[in-house]
Amino acid sequence: MITLREMTDAALRDFANVSALTGAECDVDRAKIEALNKPHKPSGLPTGRMAVYCFFFNGQALKIGIAGPNSDARYRSQHYNPNSAGSNLAKSILAYPSKIGIAPLHISFVGNWIKEHTDRINILLPSSYGKPMLSMLETFLHARWKPAYEGREAREIGTARSPYSK
Repeated sequence: MITLREMTDAALRDFANVSALTGAECDVDRAKIEALNKPHKPSGLPTGRMAVYCFFFNGQALKIGIAGPNSDARYRSQHYNPNSAGSNLAKSILAYPSKIGIAPLHISFVGNWIKEHTDRINILLPSSYGKPMLSMLETFLHARWKPAYEGREAREIGTARSPYSK
């Protein structure tokens, strides 16, 4: 079975080819990959880096997002707290737990559930690559890994309420 790290390495090699086709080549050897296996502990965004981060549950991508070089809170904590941002993994899980085959969670437990039950891949790029490169990598990974909590349903989650929410 392929590991998340091996899957990410393969995706980055393919992304290097895609970015070359656009004329905006990405030296993926300058990317740093952090594979945080469950249970995981989120850390801060390193200085001079921006990131694409991906959460996985039982091998299925759940959420893929980006954090620019000045977005440490988005990178470090917002996906674990359903009340922290308009769109985040915790809010998605509370609204649609059956989408990933789990029972409804209480709002006070969802952040710890994410840390205990999901793996996280962080792809850290040099900030000098710029936002267009970061967005292109995010889009590429969305197409490749097809995260469960993306698309129209995810945009509507801000208005959805779980029976276990406050």
